[in-house]
Amino acid sequence: MHRILIADDDARMRQVLRQIVAGLASQIYEAGDGAGAVAVYAAEQPDWVLMDWRMKPMDGLHATAQIVARFPQARIIIVTQYDDAGLRTEAARAGAYAYVLKENLHELPEILLGHLSRNRGGETKSDPVPPLPERKPHTEP
Repeated sequence: MHRILIADDDARMRQVLRQIVAGLASQIYEAGDGAGAVAVYAAEQPDWVLMDWRMKPMDGLHATAQIVARFPQARIIIVTQYDDAGLRTEAARAGAYAYVLKENLHELPEILLGHLSRNRGGETKSDPVPPLPERKPHTEP
């Protein structure tokens, strides 16, 4: 069972995501914006983050970059309605593990269970993701 953080400014979407992953989660945390996601991740260090892109005051890409900078092992899935090549590239640069369109939420359980090859450098059959850079493990001095 996974510990999952859901970060979305729409409470209804958080509820939908919660229902989708409930059977896979031992604990589900929620945040209503990117800054909240950064704070919850720092405190709880969940196994997965489902991160919306468009949130204020801090969007999901900035939150992803901040989390990954501090916790390189973080696995963050950008969950958005925007199918945009530039946004996919930015998500990869920020350190996102995967990019899922809200119309394809049914794929989330398979990604979380590792059944889809939608990870760094991988693609799925239905929704190509640009190769994501490998992140080097963080080592303490």
